[in-house]
Amino acid sequence: MNALAATNRYFKQAVRILGIDSKVEKSLLIPYREIKVECTIPKDDGTLVSYVGFRVQHDNARGPMKGGIRYHPEVEPDEVNALAQLMTWKTAVANIPYGGAKGGIGCNPRELSITEQERLTRVFTQKIHDLIGPHLDVPAPDMGTNAQTMAWILDEYSKFHGHTPAVVTGKPIDLGGSLGRDAATGRGVVFGTQALLADHGKTIAGQKYVIQGFGNVGSWTAKILHEQGGIVKAISDVSGAVKNDAGLDIPALVQHVSIHGGVKGFAGGDSLDAASILAEDCDVLIPAALGGVLTRETAKDVKAKFVIEAANHPTDPDADEILAQKGVVILPDIYANSGGVTVSYFEWVQNIQGFMWDEEKVNNELQKYMIRAYANIKDLCKNQNCNLRMGAFSLGVGRVARATMLRGWEA
Repeated sequence: MNALAATNRYFKQAVRILGIDSKVEKSLLIPYREIKVECTIPKDDGTLVSYVGFRVQHDNARGPMKGGIRYHPEVEPDEVNALAQLMTWKTAVANIPYGGAKGGIGCNPRELSITEQERLTRVFTQKIHDLIGPHLDVPAPDMGTNAQTMAWILDEYSKFHGHTPAVVTGKPIDLGGSLGRDAATGRGVVFGTQALLADHGKTIAGQKYVIQGFGNVGSWTAKILHEQGGIVKAISDVSGAVKNDAGLDIPALVQHVSIHGGVKGFAGGDSLDAASILAEDCDVLIPAALGGVLTRETAKDVKAKFVIEAANHPTDPDADEILAQKGVVILPDIYANSGGVTVSYFEWVQNIQGFMWDEEKVNNELQKYMIRAYANIKDLCKNQNCNLRMGAFSLGVGRVARATMLRGWEA
């Protein structure tokens, strides 16, 4: 099942739990605006090449729309639509004053030079600059983009609208980015894991973790878990996988990846077939790469007691049911990886106020938001007798529905 179908399925279940009127349901589901633009740029060799860029603005009932921009060959409208909708529910679950959006360009950034990436980003910004802004839609980095990409968007947008640091988040610190933003999603994953484990009488320390994906989110999650006494026994990325039952030396692995570009060949562990990482014996499994990795086929081999969804939509509904039957507790993506958008909100607040926070304040505020959101989800789960995923979806959908009605929505 693709991401859009799965997201719609969870949304409809939440609507049934909440008893939302069918007309309001339709209003909540349909995106506010879908943008598709052609971005033609000269390559370094002088040839012209065209890419298609998308921006789906899903909902703005609770505030400006918010969501990442990804550069990836598989970017297509259905996926962007699903991720934009997920952002609407995610910002509501985190209880930050945003709606949801998502964007992307169908390209392979690895095949583009830095100057080509800059030209592409600037052309994309030129095409959508009048539809984004601090009080309209605030982009952020996603797969294949980073702080530098946001710096180019800020610069290009500012040519039309004057210096506007709050137009994007995830910027370099020197251009108004927030301290703590780089680690925010991974740190939020750890805070969420901490809350879930505490609920089951456990702590981070001493548990065995397996992480699929060692990009920004996976690497920060591994680092913070390692610092807190967690045993990170296996990690995979695009290059391969590595395993050490006694626990990988994460700082040494981070250094190895910075030199070699991947975990493959790390001397501090045994090589492992990356395809089998989800079936590794552990307490906590953390998918932190692409979506759709836990399927009907892979879920039956999962040995973990807990699955923490650091990636967007890593578990399809069939896998959800299989894992539930096995007694596996899933911490859903719309809560588990909301640390990034929460600290993006802090960055936006700092930009609007023109007053920057120190890193300790950022991390303390993030912990407060993550713990409060978990408590809110648990309360709803108890009231509605549902699992964490439906608790999170119902919390998010309910908040957006209430905001929509309060603004004077008419049937």
